[in-house]
Amino acid sequence: MEYNDVYDADRRPTGRVHLRGTRWEPGGYGLLAVCWIYDGHGKLLLTRRAREKTYAGTWENSGGAVQAGEDSRQAVAREVFEETGIRAEPAEFEFLDTGRDGQMFVDHYCLRRDTPLGKIRLLPGETDAARWATFSEVEDLIERDEMCDIIAEQFRLHKNALLARQVVQEVNKVW
Repeated sequence: MEYNDVYDADRRPTGRVHLRGTRWEPGGYGLLAVCWIYDGHGKLLLTRRAREKTYAGTWENSGGAVQAGEDSRQAVAREVFEETGIRAEPAEFEFLDTGRDGQMFVDHYCLRRDTPLGKIRLLPGETDAARWATFSEVEDLIERDEMCDIIAEQFRLHKNALLARQVVQEVNKVW
């Protein structure tokens, strides 16, 4: 059984916990942490949702629910490792912004890693494929409805910030 901390509408902890998979009580909010992994060469790491999941077969970034007692950086480090096998310290994740979707606050992060696909370890029941995709390939996946709608919205929201990081990496490499 997995529990999540419950927050109020101002994101203050209430001291209560929520059992994952059950309905959220009115006025109670959860927290998600998600991450765009970029390689510094113009590509983003995407994973495909397994058949057993909602939005099965669609592409997404890594992330998930923050468990009770975790902060969002700890959770995003755990989720990235569980879903891809990529290890990173919580401090390595660069905070992009926070948003709210219904009864969930969502913290968005990015992480630079240039990990070969052969080194990506997928989590059975969660993900069944991985790929590095250029920004135009991500746009194509969105156009063909092969990317989860929620993730497509996140991509559009963070696209410029992620593109800027790719350019900085390339410029730093030249110097």
